[in-house]
Amino acid sequence: MMCTRCSNPRKLDVKKSDTEGIKRAPTSKPPFTLADIKKAIPPHCFERFLIRSFSHLIYDITAVGIFYYLATIYIPQLPRPLPYLAWPHDEVHVPKTKSKLWSSVVYLNNPIGRTLTILVKLTLGWYFYLSINAAGRPYDKFASHYDPRSPIFSEKERGLILISDIGLLSFCYLLYTVVRIHGFAYVFCIYGGALMVMNAFLVTITYLHHTHPSLPHYNDCEWSWMKGAFATVDRDYGVLNKVFHNITDTHVLHHLFAHIPHYHAMEATKAIRPIVGDFYQIDSTPFFVALWRESKNCLFIEPDESNEKSRGIYWFRSQY
Repeated sequence: MMCTRCSNPRKLDVKKSDTEGIKRAPTSKPPFTLADIKKAIPPHCFERFLIRSFSHLIYDITAVGIFYYLATIYIPQLPRPLPYLAWPHDEVHVPKTKSKLWSSVVYLNNPIGRTLTILVKLTLGWYFYLSINAAGRPYDKFASHYDPRSPIFSEKERGLILISDIGLLSFCYLLYTVVRIHGFAYVFCIYGGALMVMNAFLVTITYLHHTHPSLPHYNDCEWSWMKGAFATVDRDYGVLNKVFHNITDTHVLHHLFAHIPHYHAMEATKAIRPIVGDFYQIDSTPFFVALWRESKNCLFIEPDESNEKSRGIYWFRSQY
């Protein structure tokens, strides 16, 4: 089924200082179904390696994950310490309305303030999110990815979070032991520096995927699974697209079919674009330019006041 809106989705080329002319993504009910999209994707794109059949149990996945997690202390090339079993419960970069913004944001709405904000976001933002749910979904009480009692998790998940915390504490102790043996400078050079770069890209990639002037946000009355899936934008990181296994420029597909492996993601993305039309968004602005622009122009969301029927739809604003 072809989308009647557009059979050749556009690639957003946005000027550095101009976001007013950006065409907003559609907010109507898509004229296609998830099944229509899936039919357009070659069947082999859904295939994985054989190891999938050995990893269908949560205990197998957990055991492998924790082993890999603890191995990071001895293999510096592996990723950073993180609450392994809590990470799947990830709902970050949730924008606030103007009335719920911290007052300090007003004083940071200038080049110096934005520079400081971006530096903190890229160095400490990931840990602020995990520790105190900064930039995450709001809850009625304190939320943390480290706290088994956190409202982020259901009752059946609290034991898994405790296991994750034990793994994290074990990792920290091992890291402390290596520091005592080899010194802080050694650990920073072979591990800490790479960790900071990885964290900075993790925050940048997730932030830019879900923050763009063309993207709508919805309240409970307007939200649907399909609308939420398309509330993201693919980004072009140049040569880094390959470095990051194309997670940067195939994120829309990931929202729709998270189980498609990365080595088929580009092929599947090309297949769905004629079907989804303008619902597919991609921005080719260099990521460092986009990071500055979005930090300036996407400070908060406000309801769409164009008509009464769209009051449950929100758009980014930049002016106080």
